[in-house]
Amino acid sequence: MVEDLPPQSWPVAGTEEQFKNWLISVRTDKVRLPDGHQVARTVVGHIGAVAVLALDDRDRVLMIRQYRHPVGRQLWEIPAGLRDVTGESLADTARRELLEETGHAAREWHALVDSYASPGITSERIRIFLARGVEAAQSDYEREGEEKFLRTAWFPLAEAVQAALAGKLHNGATIQGVLAAHIARSQGFASLRPQDAPET
Repeated sequence: MVEDLPPQSWPVAGTEEQFKNWLISVRTDKVRLPDGHQVARTVVGHIGAVAVLALDDRDRVLMIRQYRHPVGRQLWEIPAGLRDVTGESLADTARRELLEETGHAAREWHALVDSYASPGITSERIRIFLARGVEAAQSDYEREGEEKFLRTAWFPLAEAVQAALAGKLHNGATIQGVLAAHIARSQGFASLRPQDAPET
């Protein structure tokens, strides 16, 4: 049986910080291996994020198309955002991001997936929520800043699954959310954790 192992940090003999701003930090740690040898590991510290797999009553997924400069592409993604408001719960961050990016709200919220974005290089944690019973919350909704260039669209969940398997979705949280929602739906959503389930 797969079991979540407790945190265990190998000793760090020294640290050198290369960069830091409001979003990330970059440092190099000298990590002591169990046999006594040391290896250098670059770590990108990150404040973390949430994402929302939003389903309406017709089992359609709400996605946004967003320009991602580091990869130079417009990507279809589920709504997401940073954990950048002090004291805000993860569920409230997810509700805020869904509303800000799409103008929609949801009746039911559950924790769907917890993951590290790329644990070989960054500490970024992502909680993906499943939001069900999604409906437009603001008829006169207007995005601001770069979000005004987002495009919103609904896709049947089955079509989104096929897009993920066909290599047409490229955002990690989106792929995880789509596949996990598909599995959860096949189980009648019975195994979902509550929205405020702790991250381990």
